[in-house]
Amino acid sequence: MKTLQEKIEAYKKEISAFTAADENEIESFRIKYLGSKGLVKSIMSEMKNVSPDNKKEAGLLLNEFKTFVEEKFASLKSATATVDTTGDGKSSSIDFSLPGDPMPVGARHPVVLMRNRIVSIFQRLGFAVAEGPEIEDDWHNFGALNLPEHHPARDMQDTFYIQQNPDWVLRTHTSNVQIREMEKASLPDRQGKLPIRMIMPGRVYRNETVSARSHCFFHQIEGLYVDENVSFADLKQTLYFFVKEMYGQDVKVRFRPSYFPFTEPSAEMDVSCFICGGSGCNICKKTGWVEILGCGMVHPNVLSNCKIDPNKYTGFAFGMGIERPAMLKYGINDIRLFSENDIRFLQQFTAAI
Repeated sequence: MKTLQEKIEAYKKEISAFTAADENEIESFRIKYLGSKGLVKSIMSEMKNVSPDNKKEAGLLLNEFKTFVEEKFASLKSATATVDTTGDGKSSSIDFSLPGDPMPVGARHPVVLMRNRIVSIFQRLGFAVAEGPEIEDDWHNFGALNLPEHHPARDMQDTFYIQQNPDWVLRTHTSNVQIREMEKASLPDRQGKLPIRMIMPGRVYRNETVSARSHCFFHQIEGLYVDENVSFADLKQTLYFFVKEMYGQDVKVRFRPSYFPFTEPSAEMDVSCFICGGSGCNICKKTGWVEILGCGMVHPNVLSNCKIDPNKYTGFAFGMGIERPAMLKYGINDIRLFSENDIRFLQQFTAAI
């Protein structure tokens, strides 16, 4: 019994040290140890020489040895496994333990990059993000915004009307989302849900000639704040903070009186041209200033249309395009590049994710 145990221990050491580089060497291992004339069968035959008192212990020892050899054979096969890669029964060796090939990193669109940057600035001021439909009815796109039917200001925006139903349009601004949010706040089950402090990013549509400076669709971000005692000073300080965070602490700002039917008073906001530093260039049309947004105090009629008491609540609103600041930031001279899906253009922004 002792001699049998010593043999098995010696064979285990020999088998443990065995390595195979290919299928031929694995087959040689099988024949040598597990074949019909192999070592395992040979050592099993020594059972007849074991005394009856030791047969049980010897049987366990021999079975354990057989299992050890079979597991070693299985591990050798697994280490040099082959896979059919052609579908015709032909195999090629693949090491599945190797790391995968690196995949190229995708890119975010420059408009998305600029949108996310603008949103993040206003979110730090407590503005939430709201979205709404791009196909809108006349009331939410025009009527509720103090633009009744036949109002001359409707001509300021060349609109895409739905041919089957002219009361529906492709929205010309994201102000429709402002109206929907104010209507929600005035519902019976939402009483007391003011203030509203939201920004509304999204795509808008205008029936304009496509050129390097204008397109029939583009992106906007609008903002709305409605509460008690909101003033124009609140609007200015909010936009001052945005401009400083967006364009740097040295940028200069000016407000110019303007007209929008849905705000009163209304203004347009300019910043000093950060391309030429205010000295004058093609971007700022030699003026040293670049218009970035329109703004104003929400018109009392708009509040009334949304069933918000204009004698108790006031608010301000603002809106800006996304393409223009993206063009300035990334030095893009043609707005059409944003929608052409030219891979050469998009790949420039890979590192910006």
